[in-house]
Amino acid sequence: MIRSPVAAAGVAAAGGLALPLALAPFDWTALAPLSAALLLAALHGRGPGAAFLVGWIGGLARYGLGVSWVYVSIHEHGNASPLLAGSLVALFVAAMALFPAAAAAAFGALRPRSPLAATLAFTGVWVLLDWALTWVLTGFPWLYLGYAHEDGPLAGWAPVGGVHLVSAISAFTGATLWLLVVERGRSRAAQACAAVVVVLWLAGAGLARIDWGRPAGAPLTVALAQGAIPQEIKWLRESRQLVVQRYLALTNAHWDADLVVWPEAAVTQFRPEAAPLLARLGDQAARHGGTLVLGIPDYAPDPDDPERYDFLNTAIAVGRGEGRYVKQRLVPFGEYVPLEGLLRGLIEFFDLPMSHARAGAADQAPLTADGHRLAVAICYEIVYPDLVRALAEDVELLVTISNDTWFGDSLGPSQHLQMARFRARELARPLLRATNDGITVIVDHRGRETARLARFVPGVLAGTAEPRTGATPFAVTGSWPAVALGIVLVAAGAALRRSGGATQPSTRASQSGT
Repeated sequence: MIRSPVAAAGVAAAGGLALPLALAPFDWTALAPLSAALLLAALHGRGPGAAFLVGWIGGLARYGLGVSWVYVSIHEHGNASPLLAGSLVALFVAAMALFPAAAAAAFGALRPRSPLAATLAFTGVWVLLDWALTWVLTGFPWLYLGYAHEDGPLAGWAPVGGVHLVSAISAFTGATLWLLVVERGRSRAAQACAAVVVVLWLAGAGLARIDWGRPAGAPLTVALAQGAIPQEIKWLRESRQLVVQRYLALTNAHWDADLVVWPEAAVTQFRPEAAPLLARLGDQAARHGGTLVLGIPDYAPDPDDPERYDFLNTAIAVGRGEGRYVKQRLVPFGEYVPLEGLLRGLIEFFDLPMSHARAGAADQAPLTADGHRLAVAICYEIVYPDLVRALAEDVELLVTISNDTWFGDSLGPSQHLQMARFRARELARPLLRATNDGITVIVDHRGRETARLARFVPGVLAGTAEPRTGATPFAVTGSWPAVALGIVLVAAGAALRRSGGATQPSTRASQSGT
């Protein structure tokens, strides 16, 4: 146990900082399990109150670095002063840090006395915290350990149990490192956990060789347009024609592609007003035998106030395809304003038209493109593992459209892409990601990038994508097995606490008198 509260706080802060550094764009993967090891070292032996404070400090470091891109959205695009933007970001970080603080307090309440009990309970609490972050207060499923292993051996577990299972293995690896240090590698428990870690990593490498699913027809030619429209002018009425002309100019040489994708809100007119334009675009795509998928705003009467209209963030398919999808998971503050009565009018960012958005229904049909079924996730939705899993039922291709201009040149776009790639791995489906100013990519069914556009410049990313069919284990079960594992590990840690949980030294250690 780290007896000094100040030292424990420092170790927790180091663990919190290590987590985002393990993720994109830094990709220092080894810091992922180290982050867990440091946080466990800081928490072990502390009761709920002290653990809460230590966990909160770790959370401040984790979110203070990891979601620093929120400042760009509020200051640069919300026109808030540096002081106001910094204050709002600080409040957001402090609030998000309450989640790991609560998890730390729960770990402290278990009072796992033996290192083995602590190892198991800590891993279980970590998994349950990550899962809670996907749904509590609509969720903020950002900065998961599992994403650090995007291109490593543990990624083989993604189609089996999703990012939560990969996070569990990473956290268990870190907890086992701590256990080995605490017990100097001499106890049977430490040796057994180390053996399990080795097996899990080797199994992950083996699972990565499995080709989940099978092709569903010939590869499609695809073209993803990146308009690079500055956010300052994108929503101005006088910019509507400029925006459309930019995308038309980019697409003119690519209408022969089977599937053309324009990003989120590529057309900034509302759908009813843009009907003539959409008809022309559909005719153009159909004449060339292709489909155009694009983002466009729509609106509908507020069911509680017929004189008010709600914004709908939608994607539609025209040409040789059809369908309409309304975004289900809305971005807090960007598409709806919590505590609206207090915050509306405080800064311009809270008064944007799309901040009156309404969520779409959960049972929407997928879009189609010449008979192929497409699951579309709009922007922030792609970070929700089980939402994308539900959208992707019986589809052959994943499409995500976004406008990461809100993030500027920050950590946000790289983190966002990393999570999107993981969805392709989990579901064994190729992914097309079209954004306004990057990162626009084509990803294969193993989560590997096959093509990418440079950021901040207009362009078209042309390539191919192979439609796939078949279900991964994660597609069948979702995150529930990982959640169940978390519950079992917490219960095991609690049971060891009640039974004393003493770890036995190895035979050699006993004979040597250690």
